[in-house]
Amino acid sequence: MDAQGAAARAGAVELDRRPRPAAGSGRGASPRLRVLLALVALLGSAALAIAPTRTAILRTAGRTLVVEDVLAPADVIVVSTGADGAGVLEAVDLVRAGVASRVAVFSDPPDPVVDREFLRRGVPYEDAAARAIRQLRALGVEGVEQIPRVVAGSEDEALAIPEWSRPLRLRSVLLVTTADHTRRLRRMLRRSMKGHETRVTVRAARFSPFDPEAWWQTREGARTGVIELQKLILDVALHPLS
Repeated sequence: MDAQGAAARAGAVELDRRPRPAAGSGRGASPRLRVLLALVALLGSAALAIAPTRTAILRTAGRTLVVEDVLAPADVIVVSTGADGAGVLEAVDLVRAGVASRVAVFSDPPDPVVDREFLRRGVPYEDAAARAIRQLRALGVEGVEQIPRVVAGSEDEALAIPEWSRPLRLRSVLLVTTADHTRRLRRMLRRSMKGHETRVTVRAARFSPFDPEAWWQTREGARTGVIELQKLILDVALHPLS
């Protein structure tokens, strides 16, 4: 073997000993890998940009469901059927604040099977209306009454209030309901109270479980928010001028 061949082999060995660039780094990365890394970086930046926008949209949607009328003295406070304990607590606080001295609750639809079974077992059955009346009185509200008309939903409530308030010649009624229900219920009341002298305002219960600022973060909140948004959109579509 001549000296020139030995020198060539020695040069090749020396080249093999030089450090090689790591895969995916700098100039040593393949064109396909560089494109992939750039795409990942782009998607990450897009996700960071979209997240605040998504949160802002969801908050706006939650706030759309909630409305607060100007609080003013009323002849009577009415607790909506779906407000439950949150509505009772709000009504008690409003009475203590001097907004009204009377509170009314709606009658529940009768359930003879359940009533009869409780009585058979020697325990009187307490429906939602009876429970609300007991809680109101226990918290110091003396003027409590039950609206005689049975209601099974928001539409029934909106129709019951003008029929109940007309013979009593009420000047103003403050309706307490859950936060997610305020805007849609007020729209229905505007239609049902049209032409009536009684002024009806809507109040969101502060202890309502629905949080318009973070409703999508819990399963129950997401369920409530989606359902109420669907109902509100339908109501606006059917009654755009309400």
